[in-house]
Amino acid sequence: MSPARQYWLVKSEPDAFSWDQQVANGIEPWTGVRNHMAKANLKAMRKGDLAFFYHSNIGKEIVGVVEVAKEAYPDPSVEPGTKGDWVCVDMQAVGPMPKPVTLAEIKAEPDFSEFALVRMSRLSVMPVSAEHWKKLAKMGGWKGK
Repeated sequence: MSPARQYWLVKSEPDAFSWDQQVANGIEPWTGVRNHMAKANLKAMRKGDLAFFYHSNIGKEIVGVVEVAKEAYPDPSVEPGTKGDWVCVDMQAVGPMPKPVTLAEIKAEPDFSEFALVRMSRLSVMPVSAEHWKKLAKMGGWKGK
């Protein structure tokens, strides 16, 4: 029996890499993570896990859903001589969030007071509990996988 699907949230600044670029590229390596906690989260991802695609900095909202297409492997964007065993995963667009869910909406819900996006705002890759996934999906009108 395969382990239960896990849920995540991945953040990208839309002026660096946007949801539209993810959709256009199909499958894209999620590179450039240089935080040890975020790296551990990438390593914990399994093929078939789902993640909310969050536009950080500009917009500050969940705009889509991606699926892990390939599990962690060495990040090809690492500069030679950089310390750390940095990894990436391949993500595939599943679909847009029918109604983007803003950070302000998330913060307004008491159920999200312990959510990593609220507590550790700088973390770029974070787990999402099944309960939080269902609630965020409902807030955004997501009816997919």
